[in-house]
Amino acid sequence: MNLKEKFIRKDFIAMLHTLSASQKGLWGVMNAQEMVEHMSYSFRMANGKEKYELITPAENVERMQAFVMSDREFKPNTKNVLLPEIAVAAQKANMEDSIQEFKNEVEDFFAYFKNHPQAVLMNPFFGELNFEGWMALLYKHCLHHAKQFELLK
Repeated sequence: MNLKEKFIRKDFIAMLHTLSASQKGLWGVMNAQEMVEHMSYSFRMANGKEKYELITPAENVERMQAFVMSDREFKPNTKNVLLPEIAVAAQKANMEDSIQEFKNEVEDFFAYFKNHPQAVLMNPFFGELNFEGWMALLYKHCLHHAKQFELLK
């Protein structure tokens, strides 16, 4: 298990258990439980359950994919045009249920690419990504929210 996989499968999930559902981050409109469910949705895109068309102009995809593969991080308050200005309310009854759903989506991501190692799946912002591209993006996304909620020591 490499560093990014360990962070996603083990470290980040352990960090989520330290949050209270209503806890707010340093920026943004989501509380902790809403963020966890947002992350589940991101992993559903990466494991093929949620499908989107590309919204980035084709001439910008190469630059966007270079960002994914770089060490550069998402900036605080990075806007996602697919999300409303107010947070999408949590759908699960409690934080533990939201974390369990997230864990399931993470495992489904790894299972999907184990069974389809050559697959590429569309990300609406970054274009078609293979396993390596999705790993880089998901790691960057988890790291972004870990920093938002002050989970990194």
